[in-house]
Amino acid sequence: MTQQKQERVRGQFTGWHIFAILVVFFGVVVGVNVLMARFALSTFGGVTVENSYVASQHFNRWLDEAAKEKALGWSADVVRREDGRLEITLSGPGDGVVVTAEAWHPLGREADRMVAFDLASAGHFVSREALPAGRWTLRLKVEQGGDMWREEVALQ
Repeated sequence: MTQQKQERVRGQFTGWHIFAILVVFFGVVVGVNVLMARFALSTFGGVTVENSYVASQHFNRWLDEAAKEKALGWSADVVRREDGRLEITLSGPGDGVVVTAEAWHPLGREADRMVAFDLASAGHFVSREALPAGRWTLRLKVEQGGDMWREEVALQ
């Protein structure tokens, strides 16, 4: 084989080159898709509502309830103590208040927990049990007489 023909063969772009490029390209695309799907499924926290049509039938009632709760003007300050128990300071409601809460882990890695509170002093409540460390969303429910107020608080 002549020198000129050898150089042409060595620098030639063949079908094997395009095959290798396509395999690498689609291998990267499939690999990234598998990785992203794995991340998405591992952090899926569940559904918000089971049936969106049925939930839509209650939407106006939920708006009315939210307006009534806002009109009460109540607020809550939630603090996690060093021992893991929660302290809630309420402003607004008077005597005869019942405070309950549901703690749920935003990523669904921990089971939901009901949290009970005892009255420590006027407007100040302390949870009976400690809440494990980590991120939690606390759904507070405060009832006094016929009034009810709800709030979601993110705990770090």
